[in-house]
Amino acid sequence: MSGAFPISSSAFSTMGIKSIQNTIISKSDSGKKLARQIDGQRFAFTARIITGKRSDIYGELMAFIIKQRSRKENFTIIPPEIEDARGNETGTVLVNGVHAVGDTTIAMDAFAGDGAGRFKAGDFIKFASHDKVYMVVADVTSSSSAATVTIEPPLTTALADDSVVTYDNVPFTVHLTNDIQEFGAIGATKDGDVLYEFQMDVEETL
Repeated sequence: MSGAFPISSSAFSTMGIKSIQNTIISKSDSGKKLARQIDGQRFAFTARIITGKRSDIYGELMAFIIKQRSRKENFTIIPPEIEDARGNETGTVLVNGVHAVGDTTIAMDAFAGDGAGRFKAGDFIKFASHDKVYMVVADVTSSSSAATVTIEPPLTTALADDSVVTYDNVPFTVHLTNDIQEFGAIGATKDGDVLYEFQMDVEETL
């Protein structure tokens, strides 16, 4: 692991979110589709960093990217555009019971509030001691302190009872996907300071 991405100084100007899940599809003579997935799902991002001067932004950013040694190291990133959940939950949510690899419905408890919009479809969550990030795929509106949450992809690691669920500021463990990282000079300020631009592609590390 090689640190946390320096979001504080390197805000994004654009970001694209990808879901990668390799699937083999074939069709029978009758036209029936046969599908098989051959590896686990992972999220990926393409982000363009805001234009700035080396003294303000790009010195720290360049150093961080070089520390990754191309695609070798892993680091964590909390994408600012999706750091806040769509739901309005504020409690310390816990896994309720033991869940096995492959489960997509996860019992949780210790929810706070009246249950209106606890989690919403499209929220990202992460379980304690897990690297994988999951997405909530159905709104959770239970009025009790317990609810069943539907996620994708299926669990890649078993869950223990009372594991803490992170739903705001969810950190993704990622790596760069390209061996060449380029910091482009795209102009200069009126005082002659060079302005840089940088785009990176990262993929979740499983």
